[in-house]
Amino acid sequence: MVKVITYGTYDMLHYGHIRLLERARALGDYLIVGITSDDYDKTRGKINLQQSLMERIEAVRATGIADEIIVEEYEGQKIDDIRRLSIDIFTVGSDWEGYFDYLNEYCKVIYLPRTQGISSSELRAEKRKLTIGTIGEGNLCKKFVREMEFVNGVEYKECANSLDGVDAVYIASHPEHHYADIKCALESGKHVICESPVALSVTQYKELIELADTNHLILADAIKTAYSTAYSRLLVIAKSGSIGDIVSVDVVCTSLVDGAGEPDTDLSKKQNSICAWGPVAMLPVFQLLGIDYRDVQIISKQINKTLYYDAFTKIDFQFDKAVASVKIAKAAKSEGELIITGTKGYIYVPAPWWKTDYFEVRYEDSADNKRHFYQLDGEGIRYEIVAFAKSVESGQNSLYINRETTQAITGVIEKYYRGEFVEI
Repeated sequence: MVKVITYGTYDMLHYGHIRLLERARALGDYLIVGITSDDYDKTRGKINLQQSLMERIEAVRATGIADEIIVEEYEGQKIDDIRRLSIDIFTVGSDWEGYFDYLNEYCKVIYLPRTQGISSSELRAEKRKLTIGTIGEGNLCKKFVREMEFVNGVEYKECANSLDGVDAVYIASHPEHHYADIKCALESGKHVICESPVALSVTQYKELIELADTNHLILADAIKTAYSTAYSRLLVIAKSGSIGDIVSVDVVCTSLVDGAGEPDTDLSKKQNSICAWGPVAMLPVFQLLGIDYRDVQIISKQINKTLYYDAFTKIDFQFDKAVASVKIAKAAKSEGELIITGTKGYIYVPAPWWKTDYFEVRYEDSADNKRHFYQLDGEGIRYEIVAFAKSVESGQNSLYINRETTQAITGVIEKYYRGEFVEI
C-alpha cells in the first residue's frame, strides 16, 4: 500500500483545494491530510483565518477524499509524521516547489500544479474589504497602520480632516478626547476601535455603547494585550484549576519614556499613569476574578493635581474570595511582572508581561513546573485588527474584551477623576 501525505490550512475550502486533494489521492492508496492548527498558523503569518480548526477539519472530512486527518502543530512535525506513519510520498502545491526538497531523504516528494486563479487569501480579501482611518498622532497610530499590512482585506486611508471614504476609525487621541471622537465617528456611521480607556466615565461609556448599537456599529476597546496568544493561554490555564483556586492577582506596569517626572515638562498633552497603564493592568484582574469586587482603594502620588497627573498609582481590589493589587507609573520604575497566586501553585509572567511570549506555571515541587512559549507578532495588534474586522463583517462581537470588563475599567478610572484616592 502506497501512503501519501499532504498538509495545508484549508481555510474557506474551495475548488482549488479539492482538486489538489484529488490529485494527491491519485498518487497512492491511502491519503493522510495534515491540517495546521490555529497556533501554528500564527507562527507562519496566517493570522486572519475565517474558520476555526474544527471547521476546517470538518470541511476536509466532508469531501470524502482523505482516508485520515491529522493536525499539524509544530515546526519539524512533517519529518516526525513521515517516519511515524511510514509515508511513501509527500506532496504539496507547486507554489512550494523546492521548499520541501529536504524531505526527499525520508520519502518521495512531489509538487502538484495548483488550480490557477483561486486562493484563500484572495477570497478572504474579497469577502472582507475594510478601510480604516486613524485619529490621533504618535507611535500608537504608526504601529496600528503598520500592522494593518499583515491583514488581508484591510487597508488604511488617511482621515485627518474628514471621515469620508473610511468604514472604521482607530482612535488614539488623548483620553480626554476619546468620548467626543468616538461619538463623532459613530454618528457618522463608522465602526470604532479605540485605545483604552474608551471613556472617562461609565455614563459616557454607556451612551457610546447605546449609540453604537442603535447604528448597528462595532465599538471596540483596543487593549492589544488581550490578543496575545500567551496571555490568552495563561487565562485558560489559570481558570482551568491547574493552580487551584485563584486567591491573588498582582500586576505591575511602569515606564519612564516621556519625561513625566522631569521639571518643565508640559503634561497637558501627555497621558497620566492611570490612563496610560491602568486599563492594561486592570485587564487580567477583571478577566480572572470578574468585575464584582467588594471594595477598591486607590493610592496615588501626584505630579500635577490640577491635571490629575499621577506619577504613581496603586489600586487594591477586594473580591469575595480573592484580592488584587495593581501598580502603575510613568514617573517611577518597578519590575513589570504579573503573578497569579493559586492554592496549588502560581503563574509567573516576566517583564514586560503585557507583551510576553512566555510564562511559567510553578508549583511547590519545581519538578512539576511547566514553561509555555508562544510566538508574539506585532505585540498583538495585528490579531486585534483581525478580530475587529471579523466583528465588523459579521455584525457580531468577536472581540476578546467584553463590555462588562471595559465598563469596570472605566468605573475605576472615573473614581480616580472624582478624586476618590488617597494621596501620598
